[in-house]
Amino acid sequence: MSTLQRQARARAGTTEPAWVQWTLITIALGFLFLFLILPLAAVFTEALRKGIGAFLDAFREPDAWSAIGLTLLTAAIAVPLNLIFGVAAAWAIAKYEFRGKAFLTTLVDLPFSVSPVVAGLIYVLMFGAHGWFGPWLQAHDIKVVFAVPGIVLATIFVTFPFIARELIPLMQAQGTEEEQAAQVLGASGWQTFWHVTLPNIKWGLIYGVILCNARAMGEFGAVSVVSGHIRGQTNTMPLHVEILYNEYQSVAAFAVASLLALLALVTLAIKSFVEWQFERDRQALAALPPERPTP
Repeated sequence: MSTLQRQARARAGTTEPAWVQWTLITIALGFLFLFLILPLAAVFTEALRKGIGAFLDAFREPDAWSAIGLTLLTAAIAVPLNLIFGVAAAWAIAKYEFRGKAFLTTLVDLPFSVSPVVAGLIYVLMFGAHGWFGPWLQAHDIKVVFAVPGIVLATIFVTFPFIARELIPLMQAQGTEEEQAAQVLGASGWQTFWHVTLPNIKWGLIYGVILCNARAMGEFGAVSVVSGHIRGQTNTMPLHVEILYNEYQSVAAFAVASLLALLALVTLAIKSFVEWQFERDRQALAALPPERPTP
């Protein structure tokens, strides 16, 4: 058998026929169009069904602005806290060996396996009027459940794995050699983190923050349980959309929903840019000539 025949057989064994490739591509594109693009287009179509005037009227309501402000406030608190936790947890799990490491990793993944509604009920059980800390909180006039603190706590719970889960495999793959070299050369712990660890994880960190922020702004289940649905006070944007839709204000509901969808698209665009930038940096690094040892 000639070399060309062997290469042809090798390609035939690893490459699907053209009709199989096009069938799979068609199925994938059809699925995306039916379950992603079409619903997204329907949101914007319904929001503008009665014209731009009716669309803008939905945002002139004080309750809408309150919901938008509360959503942004919740994300502004939850994301930085999860950033600190995610970096600390990833550093501990990836860079150190200690007893209980597997248990800590399991706890990081816990919100992925627990329903957001259950998470909300946990906070009601802990901080509600008849909960574990309820009487003490009432005695000191501190409101957690059916107030902003409860919404923030519930959001932090459902979003804290995102940054840690992005960083853990990245930091494990990088190892500890560079940090150890920096410490041998006399760098402090903060200098090692700022000049060695952080540049190596910056794109994964940004990617995790983007995902965490998207989930924080769109969270519904846990926030719905702890919010109390108080209009103008404890309704985030997803809860405000639900109330408007239940009151048959479909145009206003879809208008606010379109804002959430627009934020999701912006998040997707930023995510794509981060992935592109990361890939470009990786290719540029791979293209550099290897360093020659000094004589």
